[in-house]
Amino acid sequence: MNYLDQKGQLSLKRLATILTLSFAFLFPFSGWSQTQTVSGKIVDEKTERVLSDVEVTLTSKDSNKTQKVETNSDGVFTVDKLPVGWYTLTITDKDFIKDPFDFEVTENHVPNLDFAIGRKVSWMWNWGDSGDQEHYWSHFTSKIVLYFYFACLALVLFYSILQLTLALAYVKNKRKKKQISPEKAKSQAPVYDPKTTPKVTIQLPMFNELYVADRIIETVAKFEYPRDKFQIQVLDDSTDETKDLIAKKVAEVAATGINIQHIHRTDRTGYKAGALDAAMDQVEGDFIAIFDADFVPHSDFLIKTMPYFQDDKVGVVQTRWGHINKDYSILTELQAFGLNGHFAIEQGGRNASGHFINFNGTGGIWRKKCIESAGGWEHDTLTEDLDLSYRAQLKGWRFQYLEDVIAPAELPITMSALKSQQHRWMKGGAECFIKMKKRIATTKGVKISDRIHGLSHLFNSSVFVFILLLSLLTLPILHIKDSFSDLNNILQYAAFFLISTLFLGFYYWHSYRDKKGNLFASFFKFILRFLQFLVVSMGLALNNTVAVMEGYMGIKSSFVRTPKFNVNKKSEFKGNKYDKKRLSILNIGEGILMVLFGYTMINRAIYGDIGMVPFHLMLTIGYGLVFFYSVAEIRKTNKAAKAN
Repeated sequence: MNYLDQKGQLSLKRLATILTLSFAFLFPFSGWSQTQTVSGKIVDEKTERVLSDVEVTLTSKDSNKTQKVETNSDGVFTVDKLPVGWYTLTITDKDFIKDPFDFEVTENHVPNLDFAIGRKVSWMWNWGDSGDQEHYWSHFTSKIVLYFYFACLALVLFYSILQLTLALAYVKNKRKKKQISPEKAKSQAPVYDPKTTPKVTIQLPMFNELYVADRIIETVAKFEYPRDKFQIQVLDDSTDETKDLIAKKVAEVAATGINIQHIHRTDRTGYKAGALDAAMDQVEGDFIAIFDADFVPHSDFLIKTMPYFQDDKVGVVQTRWGHINKDYSILTELQAFGLNGHFAIEQGGRNASGHFINFNGTGGIWRKKCIESAGGWEHDTLTEDLDLSYRAQLKGWRFQYLEDVIAPAELPITMSALKSQQHRWMKGGAECFIKMKKRIATTKGVKISDRIHGLSHLFNSSVFVFILLLSLLTLPILHIKDSFSDLNNILQYAAFFLISTLFLGFYYWHSYRDKKGNLFASFFKFILRFLQFLVVSMGLALNNTVAVMEGYMGIKSSFVRTPKFNVNKKSEFKGNKYDKKRLSILNIGEGILMVLFGYTMINRAIYGDIGMVPFHLMLTIGYGLVFFYSVAEIRKTNKAAKAN
């Protein structure tokens, strides 16, 4: 190649070309001498928090040489003097995972290596490796947790399905009744005849009922029923001034010509059941009506109920409870909402389907012969009414439920009174399940459907155990969801069980008694009340679970009566000496659960995982309401005590 110009001289332009080619020949890989400083920041893909001590490996695709660095406290990693070329970035961390990716470094371009990584195993399941399998035992344990989680969901679903079947039976029966003309319905109903109606004994079991004893005695004394076929027994186990008040009132009523006796026991063996059993040999009537002290039955109660005993197979007539102080507070409104579900759908649906129902302890009438043939009152459970109900029906007696006959009663107005009542009902139900399950399952002549509904009826209180377990299991479930992608896929199916809420909504909608002419407005009012009811029910789960477990474990306790107040408005409340309040370990547990679920709710909302947030919000509010209600009542009681 000729690099001389026309004059034979070396030109500057051609000289530059020579030098360029010479350098290219002498240093053919001079590009590798160019380096860059590469850096990046690593954050958690959900929380967007910076991650320190994460190991980053850069591998050259040309030479396979690697460089390893770790992120600092700001989540930043830096590699100095990195030669230009293609690299593969790999994350090595026991808790986080990120798929390897390629990037290029050139003389004129340094890539932005900021990126987010996902959690591989949360702190709860970070147990290290086992042999060749990473986190084997934590993964195995997670499967066990999942099993119990879905088992609780399935049991709650089973409970809601049974409630749905009762609601459907109730609705079907209601429609069937509407198709019957009023004239025909009236002709089919049994007729009351004062000349042939049998003698009835009214029993009023009481224990230290200072605030309501007068009222119930005066109320039943006004019953419209032939006086020669009418007896009142006041079964008094009182240990305070109530016994003197009762004696005075009984004397006043007796002076009017009414057959009334005051039967006072100094030995409270068997509690309410013991009092009922001890008075049996003094019962003059062939039928026994029972009312707790907080009831205010209408004067025509016996006229409406006694005709149904014209059927010799009827052993019990049970009426629906009314609520004289429903509007006292949101607490009483929610109690009425729940009780209406029982007295409309459960009692009405079971009765319409021919399944076993129960005498509710009050507001009903027994045939004396039915009590005797079933073995009498027994006091080995806290719910003697439920126990005797099943023993009688297994003997072949039929129970009649009258939804349209109402026996008004007082609802507990304090959280402590409500929890005491719930504890007795839940524990007694569990005790009856243990006592009666074998008889229900093996007694001959009982239909399969009656066995299923009977066992589920006695097992109903256990739903609170499943609710508590379910709520607690959601805490590790969230970490399983973060940790194992294969198990996370299974967890997605849990959404199916939300149908349980729809079933229960159908159940309570048909028992909802505050419906107005405007269906749209009524429905939205119902939704609000239904959600409030679910929230408070969740908040009572710890209290009720303890009661159920005591029942299953055979832990005996005394019959703690629900304090009565004789109060319809807040302005009338002057205190109640029977409503004992003190801070208990259960109150503390409810406060802890409130904080636990509240923290988890906020944390997951920040984390960006809102799947469980509504459930944890309901739990937080529920336990918070129960806790703060209880604490406020304790403070109020202590303040009043100091003032006195």
